[in-house]
Amino acid sequence: MARAPLHPTRDQIELPLLLDCLSDPTRLAIVHGLASHESSESELRCGNFSSFGAKSNLAYHFAKLREAGIIQTRVEGTARYMSLRRKDLEARFPGLLDSILASVARDAARLELPECEFAPPAPEGAKRR
Repeated sequence: MARAPLHPTRDQIELPLLLDCLSDPTRLAIVHGLASHESSESELRCGNFSSFGAKSNLAYHFAKLREAGIIQTRVEGTARYMSLRRKDLEARFPGLLDSILASVARDAARLELPECEFAPPAPEGAKRR
């Protein structure tokens, strides 16, 4: 049985750690991908980011984002589902995430960020794989 990953509390999220974490292009692309998928109200799986790099490399980046308090990871069976901790980040640093995401969206072509591979959301009541 997989244990639940540790997440910092809202008050434990620190600005220097958050900014350092987002200085990496891969992690910035992951956050951009999660933010661009927020409107569907579904979480993304690790596999949605397979075009970003090797599985072991991505696991490292997901852990860094989780430890910085940027993403929430939920374990269900062998799958890990991720989402942005937008409410916590907005409460802790008002406007920061939106400013960063607006800058990333504006400069996405120049930054050459990879895109997530989104699968359509599962129908209501369907089992997740």
